[in-house]
Amino acid sequence: MNSYPVSEGLIPFGEWQTWYRVSGDLTSSLTPLVVVHGGPGCTHDYLLRLADIAETGRPVIHYDQVGAGRSTRLPDKGEDFWTVDLFLDELDNLLRTLGVAGGYHLLGQSWGGMLGAEHAIRRPQGLKGLIVSNSPASMELWASEAKVLRAQLAVATEEALDRHEAAGTTSDPEYLAATQVYYDEHVCRVLPNPPGLLATMAYMEEDSTVYNTMNGPNEFFCIGTLREWSVVDEVATITAPTLLLSGRYDEATPATVQPFFDNIANVQWQIFEDSSHMPFEEEPELYRSVVEQFLAQHD
Repeated sequence: MNSYPVSEGLIPFGEWQTWYRVSGDLTSSLTPLVVVHGGPGCTHDYLLRLADIAETGRPVIHYDQVGAGRSTRLPDKGEDFWTVDLFLDELDNLLRTLGVAGGYHLLGQSWGGMLGAEHAIRRPQGLKGLIVSNSPASMELWASEAKVLRAQLAVATEEALDRHEAAGTTSDPEYLAATQVYYDEHVCRVLPNPPGLLATMAYMEEDSTVYNTMNGPNEFFCIGTLREWSVVDEVATITAPTLLLSGRYDEATPATVQPFFDNIANVQWQIFEDSSHMPFEEEPELYRSVVEQFLAQHD
């Protein structure tokens, strides 16, 4: 049993609905933490371990972004619909509707951190602290670093990836098996994968429209609409205190995170030495401790 109350619901967002979950009490004196999941097109499930931060009395808000999970799915929408601005508008709508826009922390993981950076660049008055977890500052850096990581795989694995990408056969079982080798090294080193991650993957198997459109077929073959995304030239405008989190074996390598560290004025960076892309599962106690200390400093 949780030591904190949990409530769930749906928020109108234009013609659609955003599903959310609140762990804890939003009337608490502690600033709420809003958790933004990755993808684009994943669900909150793989980040649900962070709900236990509510044991400290701090409310934690998770949500499924539109197009994913329990929120309205729109499999017929095309590239022109799935934009960064859409998800920024949805986040603003969530903050307003839940009544926390006047004061909140934001933790974004992977794509969620990219979205969090975009949000912070706009300098919302209510943002008290930003946590960018396992996120790149540009997709060009992400793609170039993925090539470096791929080159470290077994020769046969890398050759299988190259061959099927060139042939357009990225659904071939050989390609998927080679992809999993990369994932086990650089995405989540907890094997078998945690239940929350498996739940997110199951939702994505049902509908991967957003992921395939904006990112591509997998984590390292980025051919979607985000392929030229970058905030490298804009992050210097972020004024919120910022915590960067990444893993030593992370697909978000230090080179992809460096522009955040170099250009944000009030910033600190923690690298988890035994983790890849999901240190909240790979080193959960340390991850939670680092996050909670940062939040307490900036309430």
